[in-house]
Order: sequence, then C-alpha cells, then structure tokens
Amino acid sequence: MNSSGYFAQSQHGFSIARFLLVAAAFMLAIAVVFAFLHVTSTGQIEAQGLDFETNDELTVERGRYLALAGNCASCHTAERGEFMAGGLAFETPFGTIFSTNITPDPETGIGNWTGEEFLTSMRRGVRPDGQHLYPVFPYTAFSKITDDDVVALYAYLKSIPAVRQVAPENELTFPFNQRSLMSFWKVMFFKEGAFQANVAESAEWNRGAYIVEALAHCGACHTPRNFLGAELADKAMAGGEYIDEVPGGAKRPWSAPNLTPASNGLGLWPEEEIVAYLKTGMNKYVESFGPMNEVIMNSTRHLGEGDVSAMAAYLKSLPPHESSAGVAADNSILGMGRTVYNLHCGTCHLPSGLGDDESAPQLARGSLVVQASNPASLINVILYSPELPDPPLPTKRRKPMEEFQYLLTDAEVAAVASYVRSKWGNNGGRVTAEQVARQREAAH
Repeated sequence: MNSSGYFAQSQHGFSIARFLLVAAAFMLAIAVVFAFLHVTSTGQIEAQGLDFETNDELTVERGRYLALAGNCASCHTAERGEFMAGGLAFETPFGTIFSTNITPDPETGIGNWTGEEFLTSMRRGVRPDGQHLYPVFPYTAFSKITDDDVVALYAYLKSIPAVRQVAPENELTFPFNQRSLMSFWKVMFFKEGAFQANVAESAEWNRGAYIVEALAHCGACHTPRNFLGAELADKAMAGGEYIDEVPGGAKRPWSAPNLTPASNGLGLWPEEEIVAYLKTGMNKYVESFGPMNEVIMNSTRHLGEGDVSAMAAYLKSLPPHESSAGVAADNSILGMGRTVYNLHCGTCHLPSGLGDDESAPQLARGSLVVQASNPASLINVILYSPELPDPPLPTKRRKPMEEFQYLLTDAEVAAVASYVRSKWGNNGGRVTAEQVARQREAAH
C-alpha cells in the first residue's frame, strides 16, 4: 500500500481515455507557452556550510527518526522486498510509477549521490543526472524540510545496508513519460523552499505544521487534486482520493478523510483523540484499517508524544473546509438500508450505531470515514472488510468484520451505506449503486 496519494483518481466522472486526452492536450499546450518563458532549474544546489560527511551516531539516529516521520519505508519497501530497496508500484491515472532504491548501493541506489545531489532531489525534485523526478516522490512537501534535517536523513540512508536492486521501468502513457514536461508542471504548481516558522504562532504549532506539511506530507493523500495531479491549495487537507490495495490485493480507489476541523472532518474529534489514533491506531471512534495501517504502524506510532500532540494542535487550528453532504437518501433507500443493517450490522455495531469495545467500532457521529463526502473507503470496508494492522492492535473485539462483496448487491451496499451516513446525527448523504459498482471494478 502507498501513502503518497499522488495523482488522485479523478472524481468528476471523466472516462480515463477522455481524461488522458484532455490532460495530454493541456500539457502540450503549456509546453509551447512555457518554452518561451521561465523553465524551472535543474541545477544542483550548492550546499554551503552543510556537512554531509558527518556520520556520528546522534546525526544518524536523528535521521532515522526523521525517516520514520516521513514514512519512507512504506513507499520504498515493496511487499516481501528488501528494506528501502524500492520497487513498490503506484497506480495513477497517468500509468504506473515504481518507487526507487534509496539504499547506499553505488549502482542501483544512492550510494554515489553527493550530499548536494540528495539535497537537490529533496528541495527541487531533480535527480543527479538533471532529470526531473515525478511527484509520486512528494518533493512538493519535502522541499520544506530544513537543511539540517536533510543532512541527517542523508547520513541515516547512507548507514543502512546497501541492496543491489534495479527498480522496474515506469509504465506511463505518452506524453507523461516525458520527464522534461515536469519542468512546466513545476512552474505552475511547485514552490521550492524550506519551511519558515510563523512567529505569530507557538513553538508547538510550528512543530506541528513542519511535521504535517513537510515531513509527514499529509496533504499528499488528504488534499484534493486537479486533473494534472497538483494539490488544490485552497482546499488543503479537505480530503482526497487515491488508488491503493483492498484485502486480496486488488487496487481500488480510496478516499482520505477531511483533516480540517470541519463538521465531517476533525471537528468531530478532540485533540486527545487525534493523538490516541496516531499513537496507537485506536481511539473512542475508530480503529486503523486499510492504507492508514502503514502510516500509523510504520510512522506516527514511533513519534514522540510531543510531536504527535503538535500535529494534532496544528490540524485543529486549520480553517475548516466544509464539504457538501450530497443528495439526501429517500425513504425507500433508507428503508432498505435499515433492513440490511439490522440483518448484518446491528449485532456488532448495535442498533444505536455506537458499537462497543468488545464488538465493533462506533458508526454514529464521530467516524470520519462514514461521513466523508466521498464514500469510497466506506464502500471498500463493506465490500472487502477492513484490512487490520499486522501485527494486530491489542483490541478486545471478538472477530474482524466479514466481507459482503458476495452477499450483498450493489443496491444493498449502497442502501446500507446511505443508511449509516444518514442516521445517528451523521450527515454523509446518499450512496449510489453506481458508486458501489466502481469500487468492485479493478483500477485501470
């Protein structure tokens, strides 16, 4: 599973073929325009005053912690693959991109990269040969990492075991397989530069902003994107969509919830519940499942209490981005949904939707997944069951939820999803059978 969320699946009903045609035409048009204008730099940064030769124990350990905060292993370690050796596939509307080997192997990894070349890749998204990196490597966020932290990350990555492994070739459609076009994308959508503290805010707020916006790159999944894959700055953290695995290994769209303090986002959770979720994978409302498992298990649970508290404080300070609840379900849909819920869900989640510590999580007001404007993740859970962390969390619950993809029709899944999104103070809106059918189909 990936955690970058790069190039979110279009949510506007375009067919993939039409999407690619429009995007290709647009990219070619801007290439003509910007060929006569500014082109982003591919030059190497001169890192004056930075000691990339340092490899003392404290610097390496600090780099290890920063790599945990950045969740580097989840993207650069393939299933059953060697640590940080790359090869993990990221499905995008533009094709498949594979993560690279960032072990210190001199031929297939970063063993021959200088510190300045590493800094340039993080700050500008440019590799040593001058070619642009695709933003599936989230340099749009990593550009904000401070120079000293880049030095520590470099020292850590140079300290891990070298693995000789060549990443598979990317499988991108034309013209997106032309790296030179990334120059024009950067002109439009990328701003280079390290994080600058806001002197009007507290040290805790600034630490939280730095982790969320730079190291943890939360916006990569939780911010909607335009049709060229760039994050929409005016809707930062308002929820996004990306392609990842469901139980069984198939790739499907997932929706990342709204992380602003909106009524269908983190406005539902007090800060202490955000901290509990990031540190333990559980709080009074939910247990971790699906793509968030790797974020929590490989990253946030390893962070210091102060850093996680700072993240929560920063997220709660963001301007709320309220999203439309969508069309309300009519009584016939809600009636069918109530019947399905009573037959298959109510025993564990309880007629009140409150669940309990021994049966099932809460579905009543408090679940970001239930109330998300995009119901993709909720549908995935119903169809395929929630994939739980491995190793499992210390839960008291009797058994995991079963899958219903073979038991319920699209209309029944849509009805029960609509019911839980409309009941017990929830305000999520109707789910359609067409939306369920989309989640049954493999991503292309």
